[in-house]
Amino acid sequence: MSGIFCSLRQLSVSYRRGRNNAAALEGVDLDIATGERLAIIGESGSGKSTLARALAGLLPDGAKVGGEMLWPALGHPPRPGRDFGFVFQDPGTSLNPVLTIGEQIAEGARRHLGLSWKQASLRAEELLGRVRMPEPDKAMRAYPHQLSGGQRQRVAIAAAIAARPALLIADEATSALDVVVQAEIVRLLDGLVREDGMTLLFITHDIALASGFVDRIAVFRDARLVEAGPVHSVLSAPESGYTAALLASHRDLATPPLIAELS
Repeated sequence: MSGIFCSLRQLSVSYRRGRNNAAALEGVDLDIATGERLAIIGESGSGKSTLARALAGLLPDGAKVGGEMLWPALGHPPRPGRDFGFVFQDPGTSLNPVLTIGEQIAEGARRHLGLSWKQASLRAEELLGRVRMPEPDKAMRAYPHQLSGGQRQRVAIAAAIAARPALLIADEATSALDVVVQAEIVRLLDGLVREDGMTLLFITHDIALASGFVDRIAVFRDARLVEAGPVHSVLSAPESGYTAALLASHRDLATPPLIAELS
């Protein structure tokens, strides 16, 4: 890792609700290093998904944004599809049901890398192999409804990295999957990020899942950043009582201590 990829200074986001503005993020100061794997941890409503959408420029109309988002590594706000890829919780919402898998992956490469359809299709098939889809040539001709949930998420990841983005945002990308498939997707994301030198923002409510492969953890609660630091430091000596409570919820007779997993 070297340098700052993105720097947030007093970032705030609020949504209009009736006559009032409801804060979704309040005064967030956070640096994201180039090439790091950063986990954004928090319960529902903590602001973690709002943070992801703010970074990606995907906030809904009417959202009020304050503070600064600086992009030293890019020199400009990231362009969707080209500078960042986004993997959503439910791949069913990001995959077009009437287009083949191959068409959907190839479109990003064709549009953002200037490839011909033939070149983009070859890249799409290569990416399906990289995300470990069985029989990539046949998967190219399949439609989303013909695949399992885990396979659709693999396709969504392939589409997200088709244009070689610098930043990959995975927003609860494993929460709709069973625990075995969750582990497979986490290993896949980890490998792809390492191989391509991407910066990863991994957003989840599951601190145990994230702790096994990220470099740093940032914990959110009630629209605020409550703690951020290297994963081992946060797990071994949390500064926030809220973080300590999250860790305690995973320490039972059936769950090995998280620190032991890192040693």
